[in-house]
Amino acid sequence: MCARPWHMLIVVAILLSLISLISTLAGGLIAVRIGERKRVVLGLAAGVMLGVVAFDLIPDALAESSYTVAGVPGAVVAAVVGFFTVHILEQATAIHVGHESEFGRHTHDFRSVGIVAACGLIFHSMLDGLSIGVGFQAGTALGVSVAIAVICHDFADGFNAFTIPTLYGNAHRRALLLLWLDALAPVVGAVIGTLVHIPADLAGLYLGYFAGFLLYLATGDILPEAHAGRPSRLVLLCTIAGAAFMFVVAALNH
Repeated sequence: MCARPWHMLIVVAILLSLISLISTLAGGLIAVRIGERKRVVLGLAAGVMLGVVAFDLIPDALAESSYTVAGVPGAVVAAVVGFFTVHILEQATAIHVGHESEFGRHTHDFRSVGIVAACGLIFHSMLDGLSIGVGFQAGTALGVSVAIAVICHDFADGFNAFTIPTLYGNAHRRALLLLWLDALAPVVGAVIGTLVHIPADLAGLYLGYFAGFLLYLATGDILPEAHAGRPSRLVLLCTIAGAAFMFVVAALNH
């Protein structure tokens, strides 16, 4: 009798990760056509991600994990580690999506850099899918909320999975292959996250780590890209609307 609900959670997690796959592909395939409108979409995605971090991931991570480090909740420490993980990786590879154009001048000399950056995005996406599975282990409501954030994030990720390799001189065919790998990665991660049982304390630490991970992506990558160029009130309103939407979702869930 217990097996059926567990199987249903696996199915739901995988289905949501498939939506993430579609979202990633959509982001990549329209990256070269959407023009200025992509800033509005990125602003909304950043707001949703910030809302999930503040209203879902951090509270649930604290509730799941009882670990402390020198009196500080382990989930909060894990969030800081997650934040700096992405920051250090970006600094180590000298890549920041908000400054892609600076590297575009050297496309013929740095094709491998574009591939390395895309591989980093693929790893991000696998962690996204893993977080969907871990979220469902902590609770269905959290799993759905994390999936919403992942879908929004992966749409933005799709832009970069396609555009970064091409900016560094890689052929469109190779960029499309990397885009497909990035799209499939959340499905693989979701399967692992639902099939491998993770103790509550460790799940809480991971959710905290993922919160820091998302926080950096939203504030360090997506928001600067959304606000690049001319100031836009619509982008700002969409960012606030995304965060407010996730507040309503969290309030209804609790």
